Amino acid sequence: MEANHTLSYDVDKSSERMDNILDASNDNYVEKGNNIPVRSNLTFTNGYYVNVTAIFIDIVGSSDMTDEHKRPTLAKMYRAFLSECVAIMNAESNCKEISINGDCVWGVFETPLKKDVDNVISVAAKLNSMVKILNYKLRKKNYSEISIGIGIDDGRALMIKAGYSGSGINDVIWMGDVVNSACHLCNKAGRNGRKVIIISSVIYSNLNEDNQSLFNSYFDYASYTTNYEGDIINTYMDKWYEENCK
Repeated sequence: MEANHTLSYDVDKSSERMDNILDASNDNYVEKGNNIPVRSNLTFTNGYYVNVTAIFIDIVGSSDMTDEHKRPTLAKMYRAFLSECVAIMNAESNCKEISINGDCVWGVFETPLKKDVDNVISVAAKLNSMVKILNYKLRKKNYSEISIGIGIDDGRALMIKAGYSGSGINDVIWMGDVVNSACHLCNKAGRNGRKVIIISSVIYSNLNEDNQSLFNSYFDYASYTTNYEGDIINTYMDKWYEENCK
């Protein structure tokens, strides 16, 4: 959000805001189970614990792209990638939050049922197929192709509103292991021989048998966990690619 420079900084009011935040009751942080509350229910003194599925996607080796292209070209490549990642996630009714951080897009999904977790896997397949189409368009312009990594995990997160009360500058922050873990899996996906999509064992255990068959297990010695990897695509989008990207 754009900064609001009409407000001057007041150290006394700053101290008061700190106290208001730090003195807020822990009882203001409420369990919501599998139901993600709407943003408007959040204040600067409350929060909600919810069970969610998080998906992260980023560009592998994006820092190296600055050596190959001028900034306007990079801007167009990034915009094309980011816009379609957001479009795919935003089309899903159970996607409740979408955030962009540099070349990374991540979404928070409400997944009370196992079929909802399967739906997040279908989102990953669409993202993977979208990048295949984008790379075709990049090749046509003699731009570098991009590689991606996608990480998915499920778990409990704390949803809070953070920012400067009264300024209009604020955002929803998601805190918890599920967000950190999905980001960590994303940072490993598509790198060092790993496949494009990595999911946690929790995600794998909630998939139907057909989707489980698309992933292979591996042991991560760094985190001492068993994860699952795959390189799945959306069949409709892949057919579109074959018919239109020649």
